[in-house]
Formats: sequence, C-alpha cells, structure tokens
Amino acid sequence: MDYKPYSPEWNRKRYLKEALDNYLDDYVDNDIIFQDISDILSKRSEQAYEEFSKINSLERRLHFK
Repeated sequence: MDYKPYSPEWNRKRYLKEALDNYLDDYVDNDIIFQDISDILSKRSEQAYEEFSKINSLERRLHFK
C-alpha cells in the first residue's frame, strides 16, 4: 500500500521496511525473524492485558462503593 510521503503511515511503513531489511541484509534465518516478531507481539499483548486487568480491577472497586 502506498501512503502520502512523510505521513505517519508512510513513516511507520518505512521503519518496518528498514527493520526487515536489516534482518534480510544480515541473512538472519526466517525462524529467528518469526520468533523475534512473535516475542514483540507477545510482550505487547502481555502489557495490554496487565493494563486491562488494572483498569478492570479499578472499575470493580468503583462499582462496589
């Protein structure tokens, strides 16, 4: 997908391309690339769940008062 140059979307895609290019230029095995992406997504998911749990706990306390 093409984005307007220098838009936030264009910059995100450029950063992602640069990161992937680094892996490919260094001849990193596909399994390692996959594992690194999986680790990043897993960590992000865990952080989101922790935040959700904290907010959910606060909401429960507010409803009981």
